[in-house]
Amino acid sequence: MTTSRRILLAGMAGLAVAPAAVAAVPAPARDDTTVAEERFARMIAAAHAPDVTCAREAERYADAHWPDYVMAARAVLGARV
Repeated sequence: MTTSRRILLAGMAGLAVAPAAVAAVPAPARDDTTVAEERFARMIAAAHAPDVTCAREAERYADAHWPDYVMAARAVLGARV
């Protein structure tokens, strides 16, 4: 599976659970985020970047906005168990 397809699928998974996750905790905390949660949150953020066709722009967007997607990443990772 190509990287762009993985990012797109991760973004879709994050989008599916994001409304429930955002309602649960309004402000994500950076201090108690695991490495897996941070990586997955960055992947979801990159998939939601305004210009997802440009990898550099998607990476910058993910670097700036990944804390906004921590709750969605936690929900997706928690659903896997």
